[in-house]
Amino acid sequence: MRRRLLFALVAGVMLTAQAEPPAAPDRPLADPAQEARAQVLFEDIRCVVCQHEAIADSPAGVAGDMRAWVREQVAAGQTDQQIRDELVRRYGDYVLFTPPFRAETLLLWLVPFLIAGGAAAGLLVWARRRRAPEPEPLSDEEAARLAELTAAARIGRDPAAPAPHAEP
Repeated sequence: MRRRLLFALVAGVMLTAQAEPPAAPDRPLADPAQEARAQVLFEDIRCVVCQHEAIADSPAGVAGDMRAWVREQVAAGQTDQQIRDELVRRYGDYVLFTPPFRAETLLLWLVPFLIAGGAAAGLLVWARRRRAPEPEPLSDEEAARLAELTAAARIGRDPAAPAPHAEP
């Protein structure tokens, strides 16, 4: 029992030691126009911890630091492009949700189209291979029976067939 308790205690300490501290509360800029610019930038910058969220929505401490840094740069008079360029220099093109179109980021832009084109080509090949097979030729017995039936149809109704509207 003591071992289990000790193990649980050590595991809990290790998990809390690895957890990231919460972000400090944001302090908006005094100028509403600058704050609006910063908010627009927040939506285009990816959190380097969460990687699927913008820093505007991320609760990670790093995202809070990035928001504070962006606000400082906006207040210092940096342009949006200068702020993006500095973030790309620090973290790489992946930090932006819309990375620039150039030779290094060509794969980021073309891979979705290549995947869609490959899927369409695969479906086309699959559909062509899936065509119905050619029917086998009739045997001599089947051909004779078909000839009887078509001759009977030209003459009249088949006596073996039930009446179409027979009353019980």
